[in-house]
Amino acid sequence: MTIIDAVILAGGMARRMGGNDKGLVELDGQFMIKHTIDRIKPQVKTILINANRNQKIYSEFGFNVVSDQHSGYLGPLAGMITALSHTQADYLLVVPCDCPLLPNDLVSKMLAQLTAEGAELAVASDGQREQPVVMLLTPSLRASMKAFLEAGERKIDYWYAKHNYVVTDFSDQPNAFINVNTPEQKQQLNQVIMTKKHESR
Repeated sequence: MTIIDAVILAGGMARRMGGNDKGLVELDGQFMIKHTIDRIKPQVKTILINANRNQKIYSEFGFNVVSDQHSGYLGPLAGMITALSHTQADYLLVVPCDCPLLPNDLVSKMLAQLTAEGAELAVASDGQREQPVVMLLTPSLRASMKAFLEAGERKIDYWYAKHNYVVTDFSDQPNAFINVNTPEQKQQLNQVIMTKKHESR
């Protein structure tokens, strides 16, 4: 049986949100990260939360909270490298804390394609563009990722382009990767969630 863990990336500076911790911004009555947890928890064995501040609050969700091993807010890659050193799973799912509508079949579709094509990692796509911080990868890639970051590189898509990767298409779920970078986007997303609730009644 394939074991899959997940890391939720909540370690950024969130400058466009006025410096507010994005994972702890309220959306539809609960912290943004709670929506993400609810989406991925049924799909993985264990969840890690990567956070560089408010660790005590994040720990109250009941998961292991890990802070970047590299200091200085070096971006998502730093959080991924840290998480990869805290998992014994066959694969690690990486997702951001501000994507509350992630697909319920995220892991199953990515794993199926990755396995079928013998790839090292799978990257999600909304049909229009790749989502570099939504990926499923083997922990053996940690050394390559660490060397890339330590060489001064930051862009995730530049890193995975060096590897055997597949792009998993989720264009059937166009809202799945809507994320929140500004207060305006938060309001828009609130409307999407309220509409979905209304439609499901």
